[in-house]
Amino acid sequence: MKNKGLLVVISGPSGAGKGTVYQKVLQLNPKILSSVSVTTRAPRAGEKEGVHYYFKSLAEYQQMIADGAFLETASVYSNYYGTPKSAVLDRIDKGCDVLFEIDIHGARQIKSQYKDSVLIFLMTPDFKTLKKRLSERGTETESSLKNRLGSAKNELAQYGEFDYYVTNDIAEQAAKDIITIINAEKLRVKFNKPTIKNLLEQDF
Repeated sequence: MKNKGLLVVISGPSGAGKGTVYQKVLQLNPKILSSVSVTTRAPRAGEKEGVHYYFKSLAEYQQMIADGAFLETASVYSNYYGTPKSAVLDRIDKGCDVLFEIDIHGARQIKSQYKDSVLIFLMTPDFKTLKKRLSERGTETESSLKNRLGSAKNELAQYGEFDYYVTNDIAEQAAKDIITIINAEKLRVKFNKPTIKNLLEQDF
């Protein structure tokens, strides 16, 4: 019997660098798999079914919601996005580690659906750094910037829902910290029960 893989979630406020760190983790450890979402939006040029997204009609998506087929689902700018439960759990059952990059609401949904998921909160070293990174995007007004920083503080206040806290000062180091977490989690007894049981059944 093979040991199960891990379901790992990188979450945190807007501007913390979740996407950058997520991509670096996948680059540093190609064995870690990315999750593929289902969406109701139309495919963009170059996007492939099952690689970038699973593309569904609104009716199909709503039926999937009714069937409880998602680990998490959200509406973004009139389109739906969600993570198909069966595809992810199948990979985990085969011993693969699956990595998510998602907001705190999605992380919460995933934890409620899969209690063994590992939630990592990613944050900048301080709020001055977060403000600087958000400002450098050039898309924020003074009002929206203040709102985002307020939301970030509210999200940080939910730290008790997470298993680990990683500071993203240098993205590559943050990615290495996350890989260290994954390696440590895979050494836990609960994830090695098949190996242990197999050893106990062996003759000597």
